[in-house]
Amino acid sequence: MTTFTTEELHELRDRIKDVKFGMFTTQDAGGSLSSRPLTLQQLDDAGKLWFFVSDQESFTHELLDNPSVNVSFADVDDHLYVSVSGRAALLRDRAKAEELWNPAVKAWFPQGLDDPHLALLRVDVQAAEYWDTANSKMVTLFAMAKAAITGKPPTNVGEHRHLGH
Repeated sequence: MTTFTTEELHELRDRIKDVKFGMFTTQDAGGSLSSRPLTLQQLDDAGKLWFFVSDQESFTHELLDNPSVNVSFADVDDHLYVSVSGRAALLRDRAKAEELWNPAVKAWFPQGLDDPHLALLRVDVQAAEYWDTANSKMVTLFAMAKAAITGKPPTNVGEHRHLGH
């Protein structure tokens, strides 16, 4: 269950709206973590992330035993890093697939919405945090150099915030 305020959800959406790919991390039966890039289709008003996936991918089967996941987003040029944790579910929802469908998805699913392996992956977001160092590189480098010289942690290098919980 999402524990975000409406304001926090909008803040998260604003942070990741231009970052199309997330590194989706799952845990296998042996406890090993693995990640793969997935294209974010939507962060809806209920605090759910949506992705298209193939039901033949091994990681989709791992979700049955351990639905806890993490999705990380990074926009290196804008110095933005976001980590989202939640619980994932593999779904077949034709109406939602039609809502989210776009021509780029057809590259992965040539049969379109009728592809027998097309599935939706929904992540019910439980918590998120971000680091946004929107300062220019020079300001950040100066703050880090100052910290190295003074032995004190850098200040004013950006914003770090936890959302949800």
